Amino acid sequence: MKISAYIATSLDGFIARMDGSLDWLPKPVEGGEDYGYGHFFESVDAIVMGRNTFETVLSFGQWPYADKPMWVLSSRELDLPAFVPQMVTRWSGSLTVLVEELIVRRVKKVYVDGGKTIQSFLRADLLDEITITTIPVLIGQGIPLFGPLEADVKLKLLESRAFEDGLVQNRYAVVKG
Repeated sequence: MKISAYIATSLDGFIARMDGSLDWLPKPVEGGEDYGYGHFFESVDAIVMGRNTFETVLSFGQWPYADKPMWVLSSRELDLPAFVPQMVTRWSGSLTVLVEELIVRRVKKVYVDGGKTIQSFLRADLLDEITITTIPVLIGQGIPLFGPLEADVKLKLLESRAFEDGLVQNRYAVVKG
């Protein structure tokens, strides 16, 4: 199984403003560049997302994940609106046990989303790959993608792309051990 993160940051390394706002992200254009997200999303079998990110997604008012099963990391019960499919499961156990569960379910590729969730997967040495799209904007303060780590996490650059609108995307393999 392969576990990957796919996320955008401001040039100064933030994934959202302090209040969780994403207003600094470029607005998607119908038929415009998706920066490889569509291809990436089609390649995943399941999604693991943090509670805060999940609540942000709920505020969009429509479900953007089609029929992909999702596990939301949360110690509290989930209140699911009617537009959310029944394929959403709350998980409050260890990440290692969750990964074992996904293996039993024959999941081949997992999409991990949310800053704290990505950090947790990195700390547990469970993340295999991370794609970071850097938006050319400085927001000054916000929620950082990366937080404190007990040890260095070495990355190997797999691909780097620059887009006409100034966004830069880097895909890294997480070097294990």
